[in-house]
Amino acid sequence: MSSISVLVIGAGPCGLSVLHVFSEAAKSGLPQPKIVCYERQSAPFGLWNYTWRTGTDENGLPVHGGQYKYLWSNGPKECLEYPDYTFKEHFGRNTPSFPPRDALRSYLEAKLLNETVSGWIKTNVYVRDVRFLTNKEKFQVTSVNLNNKIEVVEDFDYVVVATGHYSTPNVPELDGVSSFQGSVTHSHNFRDGRVYAGKRVLVVGSGYSGEDIAMQVMKFGAKCATVCYRTAPPEWIWPAGINEKPLPTNINGNMVHFKDGSSAEYDDIILCTGYLTDFPFLHRDIYLETTNIVYPPLYKGVVWSRNPKLMYMGMQDQYYTFTMFYVQGIFIKDVILGNIRLPNEKEMLDDVDKWVKMLAQCRIANDFIKLQADYVDDLKKVVKLNCNLNVAAQFYKWEDDRKRSICDYRDKGFVSNFTNEVAPNPKTPWWNAFDDSLEAFVENA
Repeated sequence: MSSISVLVIGAGPCGLSVLHVFSEAAKSGLPQPKIVCYERQSAPFGLWNYTWRTGTDENGLPVHGGQYKYLWSNGPKECLEYPDYTFKEHFGRNTPSFPPRDALRSYLEAKLLNETVSGWIKTNVYVRDVRFLTNKEKFQVTSVNLNNKIEVVEDFDYVVVATGHYSTPNVPELDGVSSFQGSVTHSHNFRDGRVYAGKRVLVVGSGYSGEDIAMQVMKFGAKCATVCYRTAPPEWIWPAGINEKPLPTNINGNMVHFKDGSSAEYDDIILCTGYLTDFPFLHRDIYLETTNIVYPPLYKGVVWSRNPKLMYMGMQDQYYTFTMFYVQGIFIKDVILGNIRLPNEKEMLDDVDKWVKMLAQCRIANDFIKLQADYVDDLKKVVKLNCNLNVAAQFYKWEDDRKRSICDYRDKGFVSNFTNEVAPNPKTPWWNAFDDSLEAFVENA
């Protein structure tokens, strides 16, 4: 088994999950493949690394992460809790349901980053090219050490793509935007809501990032914010100072004209228009063509059917995150170790088609939540994992809380599947909380 080589590309939550699963399997004493993980950044944890940089990093490559200061989770921690390592165990007490970035990162680090995993990760390594050599039945991988600029070409039996799909901004063209006198930025480059104090801010896009960034700029003193929607206005009730408009039709200087015939002046524009799924290092014949959807065209949401030695992690539009990655990691480990035998290509494609048809029937948020819950439950059965990862009920409550009050849904407590305890409400409501440190979060219980 040690003759089998596995490359994991990316050491974010997805890559760390599969590495951790292999490290746990190694404790059994069974033969293990040769594993290495290449991470382009100087540290693991992917998007959970905050950087002040925007545009390009210190190596002239596109900045991977888009996290900003004073970011709190917009989903309850109970929906991403590992069954064998609870948040209560990590923090030493029962804590509120919506942690800030540092608190979540500390949880990930404690759970996933053991000595074995750390030894497999090679940071500051940029994967430039991956292609499959049919004559060798192996992947040829070209990588560059960003510290010394040395290029290396290697062969691997399996490749796991764990780079995520929230790092290449989708930047639409707005008619007349070149005449705008203020700043225009994508949410990927948003770093601090305080920059917009006293400003009139136009947020283009009403998804989760649009909602959170509109709230962030108002929380830190913006004069007003307008959130633009594409098809229908969001269902929640905004606080004073935030209003809704359909998409802009034209921009003339600082005057923005909207589809409903109205117009208004703004100082800054923030594009919360999502991301493109992009794998610039992959050769076209192994490139996953997809968009941000709940069930991508992969067998069991993971395996590239045309070449089952290529696997993708976390390619879903995500309600579930850490626990879904955990089960995907177990599945990948079992496939590589031979514990799970994959069906033929037609059978895999038929299985994908079944899920894609179910996806086509989804209409509202709760439909998508149920589909992803069913997917995680299905994969859990395949890998014979005996624990309750179904948090659909918690997500339904979360959606209801958001509709009732977008300002204080983070002040509600959720029940843990593993401790059966309800999280306490924070002493300081989210709207009034300006200390996003781990220590402040624990003390706010």
